[in-house]
Amino acid sequence: MKKRVLFLCTANSSRSQMAEGIVNHFLGDRLEAFSAGTQASFVNPTAIKAMKEIGVNISHHRSKHLSEFDGQTFHFVITLCGDANETCPLYIGGTKKTHIGFDDPAKATGSPEDILWEFRRVRDEIIDKITNYFLNIA
Repeated sequence: MKKRVLFLCTANSSRSQMAEGIVNHFLGDRLEAFSAGTQASFVNPTAIKAMKEIGVNISHHRSKHLSEFDGQTFHFVITLCGDANETCPLYIGGTKKTHIGFDDPAKATGSPEDILWEFRRVRDEIIDKITNYFLNIA
């Protein structure tokens, strides 16, 4: 049986969406990932583009509010931004949360290529930190 992981961020638009896609793509044999936000919004098109570059399709994802997962249990709950870490309950679905923070690529400024570069940087950091985290404990 796969272990369930929930990634949380404020808007569930970039970091948590990328983390969900990365875990389901690279670690899907042992984990099933989901994502949500403290304030649902939309999946950032640049996040979709950055993920597509590495063969991970998140274009079918939608932004979800944390309340959609009420009553569900998870083996791991991971906050990816400071706001979600501070505003989410200490225990979600009976699981203590872990915080692994990342910069918000949606706050990047500059040309479209500069912004895409920041999404790529954060995507690659998520791949590194999240896969190493799960390879060491899951």
